[in-house]
Amino acid sequence: MSRYKDFAEVYDRLMKKDVDYEKWADYIENLFDYCGVNPSLVCDVACGTGNITIPLARRGYDMTGVDVSESMLNIARGKSEGLNILYLCQSMTKIDLYGTMGAFLCMIDGVNYCLSPKSLLAFFTKIKTCFTDDGAPFIFDISTEYKLKNVIGSNTFVHSEKDVFYTWQNRYIESRRLSDMFLTFFVKDGHSYRRFEERHLQRAWRAEEIISLLKRAGFNKIDVFGELSFDKPKENEERIVFAAR
Repeated sequence: MSRYKDFAEVYDRLMKKDVDYEKWADYIENLFDYCGVNPSLVCDVACGTGNITIPLARRGYDMTGVDVSESMLNIARGKSEGLNILYLCQSMTKIDLYGTMGAFLCMIDGVNYCLSPKSLLAFFTKIKTCFTDDGAPFIFDISTEYKLKNVIGSNTFVHSEKDVFYTWQNRYIESRRLSDMFLTFFVKDGHSYRRFEERHLQRAWRAEEIISLLKRAGFNKIDVFGELSFDKPKENEERIVFAAR
């Protein structure tokens, strides 16, 4: 599976069109209030280029960002000048921190990249039993089965903008509830274009599966919301949010 090597350099340019990170930071702070916590230390797992980590650091939280891609983290570090953020290159399922945290985050599909119940349970269990303060919330989202099956599905998308052209070919594997995504990029490099490819696999987790695994990991209070809301998810919700503690 991809480690976002070449993709790291164009990730922000493409994602900023689809994700309002400041709005997500607002929402996360509202979720902290909802959970009755005011954390100092916050860990952002699968932090990528720091698009959630950095806004929260600017709001005064002591942030740690964890990601498996050193290329993504290098971009995050470059964007974090003047901020005291600790970035760690680790797999989310093998996370190993220096102490406990007042809150954990895993935003914008991180959990979808855990492809088996065993790996996801291991991730949840390690967060709950090793690294959370008492009452610390674990906030994360997933792209829903509806989105991966019906919106992305087995479709091909083509995108073109100045200096970047890419195709996004998708295959939804119903029997395994896996979204197999293959991206081909052409990025302008001087007077020519450089080609590179990325493959990503995401699991279409169902809310009841996530809740069951969270309970097995030791979380006993779990709320599920629609995207950027405090309402119950709709049937056609493309992203849902969990707040577990």
